[in-house]
Amino acid sequence: MDRIMMTYAIAYVATAVVFFGLDYVWLSRIAIGFYRRHIGDLLLATPNFTAAGLFYLFYIAGIVYFAVLPAVSGGGWLTAVAGGALLGLIAYGTYDMTNLATLKDWSITVSIVDMAWGSFLTAAAATAGYFAATRLAS
Repeated sequence: MDRIMMTYAIAYVATAVVFFGLDYVWLSRIAIGFYRRHIGDLLLATPNFTAAGLFYLFYIAGIVYFAVLPAVSGGGWLTAVAGGALLGLIAYGTYDMTNLATLKDWSITVSIVDMAWGSFLTAAAATAGYFAATRLAS
């Protein structure tokens, strides 16, 4: 495997582990009561794990491409933080603003919290991907 592919693979795995780990704790332990209070009638009894898995696969690739690789290519860790935060705000904002525009009982409070979470989560995962790629791929 050449260096570029190794860097991408390491970045992808590290980004995925951090993103999934933090999101799992957030969704299953920290914020579950918040979501139930605000949008409980809209939640499935059991999440659609196929859809969630596809989201994680695609979104992690986007984080690596748009935030981690520019940081690895010379931007540094602050590029990973800023790129991740911006990507998180855009991606989660797209979801939340679409829900506000189209769903009768969607909560503005959920949108604000969700967009902040998406920004933080994506920035943290991108930064982890950056540090793993720069330390392990060299």
